[in-house]
Amino acid sequence: MREITFSFLEKEENYIFDKFAKQANGSVYYKSGDNVLLATVAVDCDSIVEEDFLPLTVQYIEKAYAAGKFPGGYIKREAKPGDFETLTARIVDRSLRPLFPKNYCYPTQITIIALSVDGEADLQILALNAASAALYTSEIPLNLPVNGVRIGKIGGELVVNPSLSNMEQSTLDLFVSGVNDDVLMIEMRTFGGVDVERPSNPLSFVTTLIDDEKAKFSANAMDEAELMRALELAKTQIAKKSKIMQELFAPCIKAPVALTQERKSYHCQRIQDFIAQNYLGQLREVITFLSKTERGSKLKSFAKAIAQDFAIQFPQDVESLDERVWDSLEVWKRKMIRQMILEEGKRADGRGLKEVRPISIETNILPKAHSSALFTRGQTQALVVCTLGGDMDAQGYELLTDKGGAKEHFMVHYNFPPFSVGEANPIGATGRRELGHGNLAKRALECSIVGSDSKTIRLVSEILESNGSSSMATVCGGSLALAAADVECTDLIAGVAMGLVCEGNKYAILTDIMGLEDHDGDMDFKVAGSKNGITALQMDIKLGGLNTEILHNALLQAKEARLHILGLMEEAKSKIVLNTAVLPSSQIFAIHPSKIVEVIGQAGKTIKEIIEKFEVAIDLNRDNGEVKVSGGNKEKVDAAKAYIIGIANNKEDKPSIAELYKIGDVYEGKVKKILDFGAFVELPHNYDGLLHISKITNNRAESISDYLKEGDIVRVEVLSLNKNKVELGLKK
Repeated sequence: MREITFSFLEKEENYIFDKFAKQANGSVYYKSGDNVLLATVAVDCDSIVEEDFLPLTVQYIEKAYAAGKFPGGYIKREAKPGDFETLTARIVDRSLRPLFPKNYCYPTQITIIALSVDGEADLQILALNAASAALYTSEIPLNLPVNGVRIGKIGGELVVNPSLSNMEQSTLDLFVSGVNDDVLMIEMRTFGGVDVERPSNPLSFVTTLIDDEKAKFSANAMDEAELMRALELAKTQIAKKSKIMQELFAPCIKAPVALTQERKSYHCQRIQDFIAQNYLGQLREVITFLSKTERGSKLKSFAKAIAQDFAIQFPQDVESLDERVWDSLEVWKRKMIRQMILEEGKRADGRGLKEVRPISIETNILPKAHSSALFTRGQTQALVVCTLGGDMDAQGYELLTDKGGAKEHFMVHYNFPPFSVGEANPIGATGRRELGHGNLAKRALECSIVGSDSKTIRLVSEILESNGSSSMATVCGGSLALAAADVECTDLIAGVAMGLVCEGNKYAILTDIMGLEDHDGDMDFKVAGSKNGITALQMDIKLGGLNTEILHNALLQAKEARLHILGLMEEAKSKIVLNTAVLPSSQIFAIHPSKIVEVIGQAGKTIKEIIEKFEVAIDLNRDNGEVKVSGGNKEKVDAAKAYIIGIANNKEDKPSIAELYKIGDVYEGKVKKILDFGAFVELPHNYDGLLHISKITNNRAESISDYLKEGDIVRVEVLSLNKNKVELGLKK
């Protein structure tokens, strides 16, 4: 057992290695404050995965006992992971995945369990710290420790790793992971302006919105220069902690386990030379087929033809020929795509490096849905449908760091059916990727919505065709669907996926990448925002890290594309025809609080009659007299509003104060309420008069509470009658 303790950003971190879960290939018991997490790494050294992907799985698991709670629901045992657990696992996975060598083929499982949690814990930072330490010191020969920081913006200042309570005041949530000077992963979103009520846990996937006609706000977008300053701050802190971790954890690194097996290699220089001599021209023609599915089938047919020709010329060398030809063809395809981009400035579909694919937009094509938007960009197509509801339609949830349950009033659900990429498979359960893409779109859109926490909005994105960045198509379609549902938004939000091809000192940034460029490129960089700046960002890098200059240039190039797409979206928005026949309507108005009981009626009889007669839902606030009427028909909602106002105004009004009181009248009354500027005194006929502090003392430094308290009986004189106000003086 080894124990390491150090302080970083004024917080003590304690790592205990190989005391717990000692049969795992690596483990750490990680403690920060009252938060405790156990991270383990297990590798199957006896089997390998032949398919060309990294067989890494990350699980993040929260135990209810960690916060002194019982699991919610009927079954009192943790089962299916919640959305926050899945999203946290994805962040850890995406941060650690770039560390593994390209040919790593051993099934590897990283498990992080939250054992003790306080209400201020940033569990995503803690989970990454624990997992990275366990992996770095494990028997897997990886020699770099990843760490991450969260940057907030509070009071106009950038803050590193703010507490949850401080994050409630932040307009920025930027999560960056990396190692030394290299950035590996970025997650970013902005919150709305000062008129947005923060979620109870600002690191969750939920934001509650408010509605105030006098307090409109704009989407709190961040410009590219300010974002770069935040990223530089994050990089500085990551580099500092990387140095600490490498120095202190070095004695804890286990001897590497023997990983001697390798994937079966079909690399064949003879076949690659054969393709180079005879087929490169034809390969370029196949690559440039515009249709993704057609390109795939052409490539398979082309590989078969090459194999047949090769077998004729080299009949003695036909073992595993199909596999070797396909592997060699993939090598040349990747080389050719990257060469075309770097040396010719051309892409497989003929576009320039900064060119966005053709876009078409249709709105409200579904007659019975509240709204819909069909957004098509090249071979990527998203049908986004909006449904509006009330408070009862909100999604309940509870996070480990929350004191109680809460509701999610804005949801984005992303579906990726297999037919969208031409696969003949049934539609299954929602996967991690679908959850992550939906969350990214939600983070991009949420700060643009002006709404109420009694309004629930659900966006569902059905990906009908996919060839590059369906999540950004969801952002564009989602913003238009909100507009088509007549949801008040500050700005339209558009998204675009950027790519990168880098060889030595040469690099090229690609706008609006398609699947081919994502597969054979070096970066997937998604940027969403309004005309004023960025609202959400996600970056995954396949290189060891990303140069700051490249990142800055990618942001500026993404801005050009975003403004182009927003122009087309604005044009489409101007042509929207609302589905008024099915679009639900709501009216919020106020009556005197004393009239609420009359709207309800004896035993609720009156309000039940209104609900049945007009087919509406009614919410009443007894404290301030606010009434909300909502329903599926605007005319009936308006009629119900008029009916309720009629009830409130139907009763005989009180006599005016001029009829009840005369200047000079003297009364004895009870002090009902004390305020800084005076006291309200109860008068006959159910009116209250104001006894101003100036009528009690001329010393401004003195408080009225020095003379009076609630419940006192005082003798007062009517000094003036001003509209419906009675002004009093103290009578001795």
